[in-house]
Amino acid sequence: MIVYANFHSDLAVHLAAHEVLDRWAEHASREIWLTRPGDVLVTPVPLSLAFRRYAGELTATPHESVTVLNVPPVAGAPFAEAVHRTGLMGTLRSLAATRPGIQLLPIALDVSTAGLAAQLGVPVAPYGPRGITPGALSIAYHLNTKAAFRALAADLGIRIPAGRCCDGTELEGVVSAMLTRHKRVVVKPNRSAGGYQLHFVTRTEPWSAPGPLSGEWVVEEHLDAARSLSVQMDVRKTGPRVVFCGEMHTAGGAYDGYFSPVEKSTDATTKELTRWASALGSHLAGHGYAGSCGIDAVLDPRSRLFATESNVRRTATTAPHALVDRLSRAAGLREPAWLLATGRSRAPHTFTAVAELLREAGLAWTPSRAEGVVLYRDTASDGQAWPYAVIAAGHRRVRELQAQLGDVMQFDAPS
Repeated sequence: MIVYANFHSDLAVHLAAHEVLDRWAEHASREIWLTRPGDVLVTPVPLSLAFRRYAGELTATPHESVTVLNVPPVAGAPFAEAVHRTGLMGTLRSLAATRPGIQLLPIALDVSTAGLAAQLGVPVAPYGPRGITPGALSIAYHLNTKAAFRALAADLGIRIPAGRCCDGTELEGVVSAMLTRHKRVVVKPNRSAGGYQLHFVTRTEPWSAPGPLSGEWVVEEHLDAARSLSVQMDVRKTGPRVVFCGEMHTAGGAYDGYFSPVEKSTDATTKELTRWASALGSHLAGHGYAGSCGIDAVLDPRSRLFATESNVRRTATTAPHALVDRLSRAAGLREPAWLLATGRSRAPHTFTAVAELLREAGLAWTPSRAEGVVLYRDTASDGQAWPYAVIAAGHRRVRELQAQLGDVMQFDAPS
């Protein structure tokens, strides 16, 4: 497999938003959990040797058996163009040529990725040798927009917040009209993700656009969200399969952590969320799409579920879930509970020092106990921000291990 970390894609946001794409790309080290011996990881950021060795030890995949190809991104350009501009296309072509049957697994199925795969002479996973199905690219682009999802949701019986779609010239008028009926609204670019350009507006806090705005926008009622949930699916020609559900932690409308399965959720809520996922997945399969997709939703204080967007691509939880599934299966843990979060230590540490600290404290993932903490991404350059996963047999044990981790690492506060 060529695990292709194309965070720089025009599928989720426009390429002009290169600063936010660069920020997302800093998380590319998590893609290592998808690799196996003989694979190639194409990443926009370098991975430290300490992290690669650590991941290799946990997955019994010698780090030297995975080729890591660092491709510095080009501002305003898709990742495939960076492969060409940095002169690494020949290297990638040679790596592919020595691996018969290799496929390219992208984060996002976009036009530039399809072109790169064709130039390499390799199929895109999971489409295989028959190639990308006609319609798959167009439906992926279409349903990564807010307006298209809202229109489809209405047809599929998926509950969504009250809202309107408009172009930039109409935006202020639509916001004003919506505020006559709702106390708060959220303004979103039609193609956006991760909280990019979200604006929260109330009647008492007027908002005006910073100059003329282009493109399409969505204005929705801002619901009092008691919880933020998501469901992730794997779509194949035969239809969709729900892979996992969980509760998202968000900050400013952006993803900031995850806990799966959903705690203290009613069967009715889970069934409704999975029913919506199956309806979306079946629609995608009917248009030839295959691969990962998901729905984000909020649960209001009255326990009503509202879907807010679809993500027709791999998301921030896809690779970490692969890690959880891989380690749990090897340890015989059939139904793991797992949490993703980031803690900030008061003092800086090296990756190797923290990994050793977790082992000494008895917190590191241990197959024999089938529980523990995994440092699922490389550390930030300051040595203080530590993304981690906690895996155990149940929610309570996950919380206990997280609390112990906070004490050992002297985190300012769990997030």
